[in-house]
Amino acid sequence: MTALTLSTAAAAGLRADAIVVGVAKGAQGPVVAPGAETVDEAYDGKLAATLETLGATGAEGEVTKLPAPSGFKAPVVVAVGLGAEPGEDEAYTAESLRRAAGNAARALAGAQKAVFALPLVEAADAAAVGEGALLGAYAFDAYKETAKNGNGKAPLAEVALLGGKPRDKEYKAAVERVVAVAEELNRARDLVNTPPNDLNPAAFAALAQTAGKEHGLTVQVLDEKALTKGGYGGILGVGAGSAAGPRLVKLAYQHPEADKHLAFVGKGITYDSGGISLKPAGHNETMKCDMAGAAAVFAAVVAAARLGLKVNVTGWLALAENMPSGSATRPGDVLRMYSGKTVEVLNTDAEGRLVLADALWAASEETPDAIVDVATLTGAMMVALGNHTFGIMANDDAFRTAIHEAAEESGEDAWPMPLPEHLRKGMDSPTADIANMGDRMGGGLVAGLFLKEFVGEGITWAHLDIAGPAFNEQAPFGYTPKGGTGSAVRTLVRLAELTAAGELG
Repeated sequence: MTALTLSTAAAAGLRADAIVVGVAKGAQGPVVAPGAETVDEAYDGKLAATLETLGATGAEGEVTKLPAPSGFKAPVVVAVGLGAEPGEDEAYTAESLRRAAGNAARALAGAQKAVFALPLVEAADAAAVGEGALLGAYAFDAYKETAKNGNGKAPLAEVALLGGKPRDKEYKAAVERVVAVAEELNRARDLVNTPPNDLNPAAFAALAQTAGKEHGLTVQVLDEKALTKGGYGGILGVGAGSAAGPRLVKLAYQHPEADKHLAFVGKGITYDSGGISLKPAGHNETMKCDMAGAAAVFAAVVAAARLGLKVNVTGWLALAENMPSGSATRPGDVLRMYSGKTVEVLNTDAEGRLVLADALWAASEETPDAIVDVATLTGAMMVALGNHTFGIMANDDAFRTAIHEAAEESGEDAWPMPLPEHLRKGMDSPTADIANMGDRMGGGLVAGLFLKEFVGEGITWAHLDIAGPAFNEQAPFGYTPKGGTGSAVRTLVRLAELTAAGELG
């Protein structure tokens, strides 16, 4: 993991591979952002003009490298675009700082140390730059031989935030928080990127047990025998076709002074072939990512423990592999769920809602103050919101709004979605209490309505459909890598922080 430090030293005297400065898009051309004044002075005040000559405009995503001024111990200056220059009474947004830092960190892969001289007005700015740098420096190379023989470029090893205040309590706390959250978010990315032949339900459960011992969590794992005895028909039905049996994992973080309890529930389909309702060609290759919800929940619970938040947080990981075989659940089968309700399975590729239903009911039995489930649930949500935004549904409008605000504050794109009651009728079944499919139009909302049926009465609940942003198949951007992104981790952690502070619920 990339190291993060604060520094008050002069830029010229710092030994590093590069100095990162910000450049904004001004009305008359590129403008050097605050934080890089001494660097600009070393160019005789002509850094902006030099960058413009090199083609830089200050637009978001731009990265321009140039030789460092004479007398600097770092050989290279890296100018990153911050986007439009803020107005006279405005500041650079946290997200613009995150993305600029992420772009710089990615561009400096292979470097040992970089000094970031970006705008730091307060501790929150240091948090944004630090978070962007740590997330942008991420790489998943566990399976690449080049990473072992030295031919690959390792992530940037150390980031020093110039203008930070190492002895200031707010700055120190901001950095400590950023390191904990970024490390756990990157853990979630690693899990999503791990091939399904190495991450089946049992392997995932074992990783949760190891993390539990390390961070003082209580971990309970239900295997096939325990799931059968408990009547978890949804999880068992989805995992029936695989040689790798399903698991339900409960991770519990408890604070001795907490008076609130949050439950996070994650969909953990370690590989999704669609089952008997087999996915068409071209839709299978990235299905290792179908456990991204469980990865986010896992990471968020561990982060809450590392931060020592004054709130009890329970994570439920509903883990199964959805495969076709002679023992697999068939379209037309009826499953008796953990809640006692029966579900007619019309499509075995609508499996995520089945494992979540059992886990939601288990979470409800503990009567938490709120439940949030996270899942790569529907392609319909991607059609509605694209690849960068997750949908939020809830049985409480105020809670849905609070989650939306927490996501925005954390730098995650999200959008509130409705749960229209008229769509519930489409899931009526002549055979069972409910079918796992309903109207095709509004399919993401139908899935949310299905899950709502398995939330305990009177419990505040929200559903995050992260199908779009959980896995990036395109080129990296900002601090977002190709592959697993860690979507929803920061939102869940922020919800836990707000609850601990008494600002939520």
